[in-house]
Amino acid sequence: MVSFNEFSTVPSLLRNVVENIHQPEETFLIHKKTADWEHISFKQTLDHADAIAAFFLEKGIVKGDRMGLMIENGPDYVYYDQGIQQIGAINVSIYPTLSEQEVEYIINDSGMKAILVGNTFLYKKILKIADNCKELLYIIPAFAEYSKITIPSNLRAGIISFADLLNLGKGMTAQYGWKIKEIRTALRPSDTSSLVYTSGTTGTPKGVMLSHSNFVENVKVCLEQIPVIDETETFLSFLPLSHVFERTATYHVCCAQGCKMAFAQSLELLAKNMGELRPTVMNCVPRLLERIHDKAIKSGTAEGGLKAKIFLWALATGQHFRQKKEAGRNPGLFLSAEKAIAEKLVFSKIKEKTGGRLKFMISGGAALPKNVGEFFGNLGIKILEGFGLTETSPVMAVTEFDRQIYGTVGRVIPGIEIGVQDVETKEMINIQTHDTFDENFECAEGEIIVRGHCVMQGYFNKPAETAEAIDKNHWFHTGDIGRFYKGNLQITDRLKNMIVNAYGKNVYPTPVENVYLKSLKIEQLFLIGDKREYLTAIVIPNRETMQEKFNLKDDYFLQPEVFITDPGIVEWLQQDIRKLSNELSKFERIKNFMVKRNPFSMDEGEITPTMKIKRKVVEKKYADSINEMYKESVEAD
Repeated sequence: MVSFNEFSTVPSLLRNVVENIHQPEETFLIHKKTADWEHISFKQTLDHADAIAAFFLEKGIVKGDRMGLMIENGPDYVYYDQGIQQIGAINVSIYPTLSEQEVEYIINDSGMKAILVGNTFLYKKILKIADNCKELLYIIPAFAEYSKITIPSNLRAGIISFADLLNLGKGMTAQYGWKIKEIRTALRPSDTSSLVYTSGTTGTPKGVMLSHSNFVENVKVCLEQIPVIDETETFLSFLPLSHVFERTATYHVCCAQGCKMAFAQSLELLAKNMGELRPTVMNCVPRLLERIHDKAIKSGTAEGGLKAKIFLWALATGQHFRQKKEAGRNPGLFLSAEKAIAEKLVFSKIKEKTGGRLKFMISGGAALPKNVGEFFGNLGIKILEGFGLTETSPVMAVTEFDRQIYGTVGRVIPGIEIGVQDVETKEMINIQTHDTFDENFECAEGEIIVRGHCVMQGYFNKPAETAEAIDKNHWFHTGDIGRFYKGNLQITDRLKNMIVNAYGKNVYPTPVENVYLKSLKIEQLFLIGDKREYLTAIVIPNRETMQEKFNLKDDYFLQPEVFITDPGIVEWLQQDIRKLSNELSKFERIKNFMVKRNPFSMDEGEITPTMKIKRKVVEKKYADSINEMYKESVEAD
């Protein structure tokens, strides 16, 4: 375990690794640019970081200046971040998928001095808006083809390639080495490390100020809660480093423990990369796990007959074995023997596709459906869940490695308090800490609030919004609804997502949507019903499953009509919706639905970069169709 007393800032973590954990020449980063995977050492990483720091010191960048990154995951992100952090500059990472208007807003709101840009598309986007960004001094393309792109004649910002910046900086490190070390050593845990802009589901993005202490303490307590992570791990990174979850739970953990950090080539090549790199730990989002679950079920049962019977028997055996173990009971020789057979015939083949070495995966960013978590548990693949927000660095709770309660997001991390507050009366229902943990404790649901070392410094240049989010007693109001269940935190939904029907009944959409998402036919589901007499939904079918069932070609999904009206497809979906509705109360059941041809899209402004549906946007965009659906339901009655 790392001693965090001396190493209390982001750049000091990596320095500790080469001083106390690994030899400088050992591998830190792994990525693929050509045919082979390239291994990059700790020393190479730190040399690049020093070159970047020296270059920017030469150019007059000082502690507190904001420095931008709009680049896909890869070694360049790490070099640049480590370089700017050690001279006290502040990392402002921008989601590559944001629109020109959103990017321009973040550059100007943060007062960004320079921006590292990852590809041709992003570079062109920056060139279009750069003249509107008065404080932007440098645009730094990190790809060779940038010189072929025409530069606007009125561009004020300077352009220097990342390769040239590194070469120039290397020539300056002898001159500035002492200065870099002096600034790095003088950094305080309370200094701001990063501005992370919220995804803007409810308005203008806000720059969340996170300190070095926010990040380092978050890493420290998560490693205490999951003590099995050591310096031998290989993490596979595919979630965006522009989001605080991946940055803390992969990048900063690797910096703290000296783990290898491998970068997936793309989401499309993730499965292939898992087989090649054989990671031991991965962070992921529930949707990925849902897709793996759906494909495994489909593959195991599609042919029917003996193969399907063996697959279903194996799952049932795995479930029985898991439940015995989780209850603290001995599975016995017979069940253990059955489990070994299930492992050989079924589970091992699924695990091979992940590389066969996974200790566990951490799911975050949204609620993981309980049945999906249980499915992986039945296979013997451990899925730990975590909960937090950008404003909480991000982790507030995470599953303990040896104690799994499916449908919850784990135990409160050390050093913070989590409260559950009544939404209406604002009275405190309960407060829990890591030390007050009781595996039998339960309480009523309310808004989740938190205070302690994980809470942000505030919103950049937005004192009013900060005061609204953090009350006078230092409680940060998350806007999430939840409770404690068997000692663990359980999240119900977002407060702003709550649907209140015409009869005053409160419905939290996420649990209801997750029931219907058990259907292998359904890819996404969006619940509707605020101030209405009953619930309806927009349903996006699983494209691959629907294509196979109805023999549809790809051009079917290019048709201009947003919604599918084919009676056969509607009835096919209705079969599962009717069946699953029996698991819900009457007022939670869907009475009518529309079938959307294609998934909700980031390009259309319907979802955030963290894959959350923008409810107000969707309801406004499809208002006419939604109203027509309710009209049809009334006429049918």
